[in-house]
Amino acid sequence: MDAPQPRRSPWREPMVWLLVAIPALAVIASVVLLVAADRTSGNNDLVPDKVSRTGQAQVADLGPSERAQALGLGAVVRVSKDGIDALPTGGNFDRAQPLLLSLAHPLEAAKDRTLELRPSVLGWHAEGTIDLGHDWNVRLQPKDGSWRIDGRWLRGQQAVFVHPAVSGTD
Repeated sequence: MDAPQPRRSPWREPMVWLLVAIPALAVIASVVLLVAADRTSGNNDLVPDKVSRTGQAQVADLGPSERAQALGLGAVVRVSKDGIDALPTGGNFDRAQPLLLSLAHPLEAAKDRTLELRPSVLGWHAEGTIDLGHDWNVRLQPKDGSWRIDGRWLRGQQAVFVHPAVSGTD
């Protein structure tokens, strides 16, 4: 008669690894990756506008950009030693009205900023500074949002030209 074989630990059996351990590790790794992605992504939508969805299409309201185009608005936003200035380059601005300068970080919504620019001798001004170590999506508009002009502030540059997001030609 054959001598009884010593009992092996279940962890030494290849079928345990194939049927239990490897799939369990894959599930755990997937959960860890999903949690890490959720914590670091923030709001990565580069369009801060409210959009309506029709099927798979997203439609943004271009009315404020079209009004800015009709008014011929344009401005230069710059950083100076005294703060941040918006200087009109064309169009019919209401110079007595304060403006909102929205700075949207292209990747991290937590770093987005909105500054209120007060009327000044040359245009509008706000105290403070901007981190020029990365790009910004820039929007200049009145508090009521009746028009808006946009631009992209490139890393390291001291100023950006903002203009309507739509063109006047069809």
